[in-house]
Amino acid sequence: MSRIESVFAALQAQGRKALIPYITAGDPSPVLTVPLMHALVEAGADIIELGVPFSDPMADGPVIQRATERALKFGVSLRDVIAMTAEFRKTNVTTPVVLMGYANPVEAMGYEAFADTAAAAGVDGLLTVDLPPEEADDLVSVLSKRGLAPIFLLAPTTPESRIEKVGELASGYVYYVSLKGVTGAANLDMSEVAARMPLLRKHIKLPIGVGFGIRDGETARAVSQVSDAVVIGSRLIQEIETAGGVDAVERIRSLVSGIRLALDRS
Repeated sequence: MSRIESVFAALQAQGRKALIPYITAGDPSPVLTVPLMHALVEAGADIIELGVPFSDPMADGPVIQRATERALKFGVSLRDVIAMTAEFRKTNVTTPVVLMGYANPVEAMGYEAFADTAAAAGVDGLLTVDLPPEEADDLVSVLSKRGLAPIFLLAPTTPESRIEKVGELASGYVYYVSLKGVTGAANLDMSEVAARMPLLRKHIKLPIGVGFGIRDGETARAVSQVSDAVVIGSRLIQEIETAGGVDAVERIRSLVSGIRLALDRS
């Protein structure tokens, strides 16, 4: 059983929902990424999505775009992000780490080289925002041979045929984008999310995480009523941006702890 599968199995047995925070590697500084990852776990994170900085983050709103720009000023690359995961693994061998980003850096590195290096470093999965499932067979095959989970996004506009394709390819979990638009938008409509779930669960037998538009314990708890996991990113990036330096670690720990408490009251 993979680390991701173990986490969801344990949570299901406990009647709890997964908390999956996202941070951008290298933001606000590369030396703070691993301390931030440990703080997330100490605050109650179950899985960490670690963003790979990319120069054209088309699915992201201005908050995560700025985080990416800050990281790129330090020259943070895909290999650097993998190395940060290896550093995290020196003291944490249980919390899954999913790299989230765009296809170009992975293609530039090469599928085989990426999968070998990432698996050796302790990466558990890869979410490529802009790689459609219809073109993902080769990457999925390479990842699966190394025990890495290919994780896909689904949106409110995703047709049923593509949902079915994702159901065939994905492992670990599936990430449902709760609203139309980019990350950081605030127009979360829980009735629309709930209405979409029966169709998703018809084809997706994996846990379903919901993200985009989740900003606090209240919205996280509402989302957890219809999902298996809650993904929160832009709100954390805002906190990191406001704190700026080392204060970001404690502020993230406090914010995520509050969201964890709200989820466990569900």
